[in-house]
Amino acid sequence: MPILVPLVLICAASSAKLPSLPYGEGVALEILSFIGTPVIALIFGLISSSFLLSGDSKLAVFNEQMHEAVRTAAPILLSTGAGSGAVLAASELTTILSDSLSGPGLGLAVPFLIAAALKSAQGSSTVSMVTTSALVAPMLGSLGLGSELGMVLTVLAVGAGAMVVSHANDSYFWVVSQLSRIPVITAYKTLSVATAIQSTAAFLTVPLLGAVLL
Repeated sequence: MPILVPLVLICAASSAKLPSLPYGEGVALEILSFIGTPVIALIFGLISSSFLLSGDSKLAVFNEQMHEAVRTAAPILLSTGAGSGAVLAASELTTILSDSLSGPGLGLAVPFLIAAALKSAQGSSTVSMVTTSALVAPMLGSLGLGSELGMVLTVLAVGAGAMVVSHANDSYFWVVSQLSRIPVITAYKTLSVATAIQSTAAFLTVPLLGAVLL
Protein backbone atom coordinates (compact mmCIF):
# COMPACT_ATOMS: atom_id res chain seq x y z
CA MET A 1 0.00 0.00 0.00
CA PRO A 2 2.71 2.58 0.75
CA ILE A 3 3.98 2.04 -2.80
CA LEU A 4 0.68 1.54 -4.62
CA VAL A 5 -1.22 4.47 -3.09
CA PRO A 6 1.12 7.22 -4.40
CA LEU A 7 1.35 5.55 -7.82
CA VAL A 8 -2.43 5.26 -8.16
CA LEU A 9 -2.98 8.87 -7.07
CA ILE A 10 -0.30 10.25 -9.42
CA CYS A 11 -1.64 8.19 -12.35
CA ALA A 12 -5.20 9.32 -11.61
CA ALA A 13 -4.11 12.96 -11.60
CA SER A 14 -2.23 12.51 -14.87
CA SER A 15 -5.20 10.87 -16.56
CA ALA A 16 -7.53 13.59 -15.26
CA LYS A 17 -5.40 16.21 -17.06
CA LEU A 18 -5.58 14.50 -20.45
CA PRO A 19 -6.90 16.72 -23.28
CA SER A 20 -10.16 14.75 -23.28
CA LEU A 21 -10.68 15.61 -19.57
CA PRO A 22 -12.25 12.23 -18.74
CA TYR A 23 -13.36 13.40 -15.29
CA GLY A 24 -14.59 16.82 -16.41
CA GLU A 25 -13.36 20.26 -15.40
CA GLY A 26 -15.13 20.61 -12.08
CA VAL A 27 -14.38 19.64 -8.51
CA ALA A 28 -13.24 16.13 -9.46
CA LEU A 29 -10.41 17.52 -11.57
CA GLU A 30 -9.30 19.90 -8.83
CA ILE A 31 -9.35 17.18 -6.16
CA LEU A 32 -7.46 14.66 -8.30
CA SER A 33 -4.92 17.30 -9.34
CA PHE A 34 -4.27 18.12 -5.70
CA ILE A 35 -4.03 14.64 -4.21
CA GLY A 36 -2.10 13.46 -7.26
CA THR A 37 0.66 16.03 -6.75
CA PRO A 38 3.73 13.87 -6.04
CA VAL A 39 4.44 15.36 -2.62
CA ILE A 40 0.81 15.01 -1.50
CA ALA A 41 0.57 11.49 -2.96
CA LEU A 42 3.69 10.48 -1.03
CA ILE A 43 2.15 11.84 2.17
CA PHE A 44 -0.83 9.53 1.64
CA GLY A 45 1.66 6.71 1.10
CA LEU A 46 3.33 7.59 4.39
CA ILE A 47 -0.04 7.59 6.17
CA SER A 48 -0.88 4.17 4.73
CA SER A 49 2.48 2.84 5.89
CA SER A 50 1.62 3.73 9.48
CA PHE A 51 -1.00 0.97 9.48
CA LEU A 52 1.78 -1.57 8.97
CA LEU A 53 3.42 -0.73 12.28
CA SER A 54 3.33 -3.39 14.96
CA GLY A 55 4.23 -3.57 18.62
CA ASP A 56 2.88 -2.23 21.87
CA SER A 57 3.92 1.38 21.23
CA LYS A 58 3.25 2.21 17.60
CA LEU A 59 4.17 5.86 18.15
CA ALA A 60 7.63 4.90 19.39
CA VAL A 61 8.10 2.57 16.43
CA PHE A 62 6.92 5.31 14.06
CA ASN A 63 9.39 7.80 15.54
CA GLU A 64 12.20 5.25 15.25
CA GLN A 65 11.37 4.55 11.61
CA MET A 66 11.20 8.27 10.80
CA HIS A 67 14.57 8.83 12.48
CA GLU A 68 16.13 6.05 10.41
CA ALA A 69 14.54 7.39 7.21
CA VAL A 70 15.86 10.91 7.81
CA ARG A 71 19.32 9.57 8.71
CA THR A 72 19.45 7.62 5.45
CA ALA A 73 17.93 10.30 3.20
CA ALA A 74 19.76 13.37 4.54
CA PRO A 75 23.14 12.67 2.84
CA ILE A 76 21.32 11.97 -0.43
CA LEU A 77 19.39 15.26 -0.28
CA LEU A 78 22.48 17.27 0.66
CA SER A 79 24.57 15.75 -2.13
CA THR A 80 21.81 16.36 -4.65
CA GLY A 81 21.35 19.95 -3.52
CA ALA A 82 25.05 20.64 -3.95
CA GLY A 83 24.77 19.75 -7.63
CA SER A 84 21.40 21.33 -8.29
CA GLY A 85 20.11 23.03 -11.41
CA ALA A 86 20.80 26.43 -9.83
CA VAL A 87 24.50 25.60 -9.73
CA LEU A 88 24.33 24.57 -13.37
CA ALA A 89 22.58 27.80 -14.36
CA ALA A 90 25.10 29.92 -12.49
CA SER A 91 28.01 28.20 -14.22
CA GLU A 92 26.73 29.09 -17.73
CA LEU A 93 27.64 25.56 -18.77
CA THR A 94 24.65 25.30 -21.09
CA THR A 95 25.79 28.31 -23.12
CA ILE A 96 29.33 26.97 -23.44
CA LEU A 97 28.12 23.55 -24.54
CA SER A 98 25.64 24.85 -27.09
CA ASP A 99 28.27 27.17 -28.61
CA SER A 100 31.03 24.57 -28.79
CA LEU A 101 28.93 21.64 -30.04
CA SER A 102 26.71 23.38 -32.55
CA GLY A 103 29.17 22.97 -35.43
CA PRO A 104 28.23 20.97 -38.52
CA GLY A 105 28.99 17.30 -39.04
CA LEU A 106 28.30 16.00 -35.55
CA GLY A 107 24.67 15.01 -36.09
CA LEU A 108 23.26 12.77 -33.37
CA ALA A 109 26.45 13.16 -31.32
CA VAL A 110 25.40 16.72 -30.41
CA PRO A 111 22.33 15.87 -28.31
CA PHE A 112 24.16 12.90 -26.82
CA LEU A 113 27.25 14.87 -25.78
CA ILE A 114 25.26 17.81 -24.40
CA ALA A 115 23.00 15.52 -22.38
CA ALA A 116 25.99 13.51 -21.13
CA ALA A 117 27.89 16.64 -20.08
CA LEU A 118 24.88 18.11 -18.28
CA LYS A 119 24.10 14.82 -16.54
CA SER A 120 27.69 14.44 -15.33
CA ALA A 121 27.85 18.10 -14.28
CA GLN A 122 24.69 18.34 -12.19
CA GLY A 123 23.53 14.78 -11.59
CA SER A 124 19.86 14.93 -12.61
CA SER A 125 18.79 12.94 -15.66
CA THR A 126 15.53 14.89 -15.81
CA VAL A 127 17.28 18.26 -15.82
CA SER A 128 19.72 16.95 -18.40
CA MET A 129 16.96 15.79 -20.77
CA VAL A 130 14.82 18.91 -20.42
CA THR A 131 17.74 21.32 -20.78
CA THR A 132 19.27 19.44 -23.71
CA SER A 133 15.93 19.32 -25.50
CA ALA A 134 15.59 23.09 -25.22
CA LEU A 135 19.14 23.63 -26.47
CA VAL A 136 19.00 21.18 -29.35
CA ALA A 137 15.54 22.02 -30.70
CA PRO A 138 16.69 25.13 -32.64
CA MET A 139 19.66 23.19 -34.09
CA LEU A 140 17.74 20.23 -35.54
CA GLY A 141 17.59 21.66 -39.05
CA SER A 142 21.31 22.40 -39.24
CA LEU A 143 22.12 18.98 -37.78
CA GLY A 144 20.06 17.22 -40.45
CA LEU A 145 17.57 16.00 -37.87
CA GLY A 146 14.59 18.18 -38.79
CA SER A 147 12.40 15.31 -39.99
CA GLU A 148 9.98 13.47 -37.71
CA LEU A 149 12.27 10.44 -37.66
CA GLY A 150 15.25 12.68 -36.98
CA MET A 151 13.45 14.08 -33.96
CA VAL A 152 12.74 10.56 -32.69
CA LEU A 153 16.41 9.64 -33.02
CA THR A 154 17.33 12.87 -31.24
CA VAL A 155 15.10 11.92 -28.32
CA LEU A 156 16.84 8.54 -28.13
CA ALA A 157 20.26 10.20 -28.21
CA VAL A 158 19.26 12.61 -25.44
CA GLY A 159 17.97 9.72 -23.33
CA ALA A 160 21.20 7.80 -23.83
CA GLY A 161 23.31 10.83 -22.87
CA ALA A 162 21.22 11.48 -19.77
CA MET A 163 22.48 8.19 -18.31
CA VAL A 164 26.15 9.30 -18.26
CA VAL A 165 27.51 9.10 -15.66
CA SER A 166 26.03 8.43 -12.23
CA HIS A 167 28.38 9.66 -9.53
CA ALA A 168 28.43 11.67 -6.29
CA ASN A 169 26.10 14.48 -7.41
CA ASP A 170 23.38 12.05 -8.52
CA SER A 171 20.64 11.07 -6.07
CA TYR A 172 20.43 7.63 -7.64
CA PHE A 173 24.13 7.05 -6.87
CA TRP A 174 23.54 7.65 -3.18
CA VAL A 175 20.30 5.71 -3.08
CA VAL A 176 22.09 2.65 -4.47
CA SER A 177 25.22 3.03 -2.34
CA GLN A 178 23.47 3.95 0.92
CA LEU A 179 20.61 1.49 0.76
CA SER A 180 22.86 -1.30 -0.52
CA ARG A 181 25.38 -0.46 2.23
CA ILE A 182 28.32 -0.57 -0.15
CA PRO A 183 31.36 1.74 0.12
CA VAL A 184 31.39 4.82 -2.08
CA ILE A 185 34.54 3.65 -3.86
CA THR A 186 32.78 0.38 -4.72
CA ALA A 187 29.82 2.31 -6.09
CA TYR A 188 32.18 4.28 -8.31
CA LYS A 189 33.75 1.06 -9.60
CA THR A 190 30.40 -0.61 -10.26
CA LEU A 191 27.47 1.78 -10.65
CA SER A 192 29.36 4.62 -12.32
CA VAL A 193 31.07 2.26 -14.74
CA ALA A 194 27.82 0.44 -15.46
CA THR A 195 25.94 3.65 -16.29
CA ALA A 196 28.75 4.72 -18.61
CA ILE A 197 28.64 1.37 -20.41
CA GLN A 198 24.85 1.31 -20.73
CA SER A 199 24.78 4.87 -22.03
CA THR A 200 27.47 4.22 -24.61
CA ALA A 201 25.78 1.01 -25.73
CA ALA A 202 22.43 2.78 -26.00
CA PHE A 203 23.89 5.60 -28.07
CA LEU A 204 25.72 3.26 -30.45
CA THR A 205 22.37 1.81 -31.48
CA VAL A 206 20.98 5.23 -32.39
CA PRO A 207 23.28 5.94 -35.39
CA LEU A 208 22.63 2.39 -36.57
CA LEU A 209 18.91 3.09 -36.55
CA GLY A 210 19.59 6.38 -38.29
CA ALA A 211 21.63 4.70 -41.02
CA VAL A 212 18.82 2.25 -41.68
CA LEU A 213 15.80 4.52 -41.31
CA LEU A 214 16.94 8.01 -42.34
